[in-house]
Amino acid sequence: MASRIVMSKLSPTMEEGRVLKWVKQEGESVDSGDVVVEIETDKATMEVEAMGSGVLRKVLVEENATVPTGTLLGVIAAEDEDISSILQEAAPAAAATTAPATESGARAALPDQPASPARAGDGGRIKASPLARRMASQSGIRLDQVRGSGPGGRIIKRDIEAAMGAGLAAPTAAPATPAPEIEYDIPYQRVELSQLRKAIARNLVQSLGPIPHFFLTREIDMGEVLKLRAELNDALLESGVRIGVNDILVKTAAQALTEHPDVNAAFAGDHIRRFTRVDIGIAVAVPDGLITPVLRDVAHMRLREISEASREMIARARDRKLAPEEYQGATFTISNLGMYGVDEFTAVINPPAATILAVGATQERPVVVDGAVEIRPRMRVTLSCDHRAVDGAMGAEFLATFAAMLENPLRQLL
Repeated sequence: MASRIVMSKLSPTMEEGRVLKWVKQEGESVDSGDVVVEIETDKATMEVEAMGSGVLRKVLVEENATVPTGTLLGVIAAEDEDISSILQEAAPAAAATTAPATESGARAALPDQPASPARAGDGGRIKASPLARRMASQSGIRLDQVRGSGPGGRIIKRDIEAAMGAGLAAPTAAPATPAPEIEYDIPYQRVELSQLRKAIARNLVQSLGPIPHFFLTREIDMGEVLKLRAELNDALLESGVRIGVNDILVKTAAQALTEHPDVNAAFAGDHIRRFTRVDIGIAVAVPDGLITPVLRDVAHMRLREISEASREMIARARDRKLAPEEYQGATFTISNLGMYGVDEFTAVINPPAATILAVGATQERPVVVDGAVEIRPRMRVTLSCDHRAVDGAMGAEFLATFAAMLENPLRQLL
């Protein structure tokens, strides 16, 4: 029986996806569970597996083409099975599908990988992650010259980086710089939006427009936190685990939210959802935008667990390897630009949460302590609130608790 390969809606914000690479080609045998095509969603690169066995009878969407969710990408069926009715149904969508064109007007596609010897258990296809394949293609590296260090000999990012360092990358000509276009007598170059950047644009309009934001800023003394961090890292020196300031902020925010559950909430039209679990999103910058991996049930995690989990998820976020459930549904979000030297800023709320905390840099500042001027490490934070769910006093009380916990970390043990 024929099975369809469809551009599935893999997240609530996904409206379209881009075909990165057809792993299987027309006429090639396919087993159920085989990776058939790699697609780029608004947040990640995903491998699409075959839902049935047979032959890839028809590819309907070319590589590099962007199509709406629900579009039929290809058909798997037996060699003698009639698939004309399926193709007829898909004809309108296929006709509307376009891929980026080169200067000569030909459709752009990723270069084919050279033939490779069979790898055990993989039907002759070299096992490699989508990111590794893309890096190899861009660097001119043949996958059959790379030894994989991933599970089952799978080639992963670090293997391609090692091959590049060993000089296996083929020299490539520098890409031609597109001729600038002109608008209002100002030259510019057109940069196409990635799926992630499109999603960010949609979400910001949906957030900042409809949501009535207000902002609360507070300065916090970080002296005790910095001492605590140094002591913890000394104790963890042999384990290789390092506690960062952001890890402490995440843990402290979770503890403060348990004391102020009205802030751990979302506006839902005719009611407010007060979440009974604290799931904190950590805003992470990636080359073409922003993604927010989510740590679940943070109030019950130890600092060491938060440190290990956040670093692992941030690394996978930057490699576009997070599953949808790993970057959706935060009840509270922290966006930290302190490492860039930003003193303070305001952040746009990331639905469904009703709040987001913007964290600035910790800097030495003169302050009055017991009537005398001292130089203290101070950090400014700004809480953005959805006024439909959180009032000013509620947000201010949360910030007061958050600040008190940071200025006296032992309070969190009470």
